[in-house]
Amino acid sequence: MASPDSLLPAARSGDISSSAIVAGLVATLVGFGGTAVLMVQAGHSAGLDAAHIGSWLGSICLALGLAGAWLSLRLRAPVVLAWSTPGAALLISALVGVPFGEAVGAFVLAALLGLVCGLLGWVDPIARRIPPQIAAAMLAGVLLNFGIGVFGAMGQQAWLVIPMGLAYLLCKRWAPRYAILTVLACGIAIAAARGLVRFDADAWQLTHFVWTTPEFTWRAAVSLALPLFVVAMASQNLPGLAILQAAGYRLPASRIIAVTSGVGLVAAPFGAHSITLAAITAAICSGKESHPDPKRRYVAGITYGIAYVVLSVAAGAVAVFFQALPPALIAALAGLALLSPIMGGLSSAMQQAEGREAALITVLATASGMSFWGIGSAFWGLAAGLVAHGLLAPRRAR
Repeated sequence: MASPDSLLPAARSGDISSSAIVAGLVATLVGFGGTAVLMVQAGHSAGLDAAHIGSWLGSICLALGLAGAWLSLRLRAPVVLAWSTPGAALLISALVGVPFGEAVGAFVLAALLGLVCGLLGWVDPIARRIPPQIAAAMLAGVLLNFGIGVFGAMGQQAWLVIPMGLAYLLCKRWAPRYAILTVLACGIAIAAARGLVRFDADAWQLTHFVWTTPEFTWRAAVSLALPLFVVAMASQNLPGLAILQAAGYRLPASRIIAVTSGVGLVAAPFGAHSITLAAITAAICSGKESHPDPKRRYVAGITYGIAYVVLSVAAGAVAVFFQALPPALIAALAGLALLSPIMGGLSSAMQQAEGREAALITVLATASGMSFWGIGSAFWGLAAGLVAHGLLAPRRAR
């Protein structure tokens, strides 16, 4: 019997279109420009220098670019990959005081979990065991403080953050795709006019991939690896698959997750915390704006992948660029970039009345920042939500 890949039409040069190429480039700008700031913040939390932060960014860009372009060409579909944005946000607080070797060990374990699930075809069964409301509530709890941070930064430097907020609202009304990029440009322009952006010309350099030997500890496994795996599955991989299915693509989910986790495993010692399916940027590449013919939209996925490979070469310079920006600008940009994920997480968590109590407990416990035995609040929020769900659901059933 012929394999599914053998039934796919051959790639043709005639499939290339300007609309698909533009869609891939726009998705790259939106995805990278809107979330690279979180990676820099996470690197600062871990106490990393510019070289290690550049290696972190560069390894992720190279891995997702190569794997995404290959999958798009292989499956003839716009398979768009990304790093786990909620995972990066989680790391901003979770990496404080954690040796980076232990963090890399957690990255390796999280990638191994995804690889095993993909190879054994466990993606759907595992997803069904975690109630969607609890997963969404944990995501909202992780990100909530970043949204609140916008207003904290506003209290520190209102002259900078208020114009950024107005730019965000206006773009969300008229050009939502470019909202975060516009906010970034607005913030940089205002900060530069005030003389707050200072670039060190000697620090600009191409990416140097820095190897970090993984160290495996139970604390990092529970507080970092497990939450990273859950967040990547719940908030990136499953929504990404749903978007592709909504666009009419029926793809081998477990095989895709195995590939993304496999390249994530290879890139982890260089700092990559996860390689997942994209969600928002996948919608750009798989929509009608990419091309009216769904069979020719895979060119957008290939363009996206190539663009990220190019970005991987300059990731060190990108890290230096963000380090030169004022902290209030970084905090405001991160919070505004995460407003949509926060809103989506809260909306999904509270959508069904019968699960709202457990979801609320998850949000509050995760957002509290509590820590026991060195294990962060993301795990305890998930655990508290699952316990509450298990105890309250039978009562309602009776």
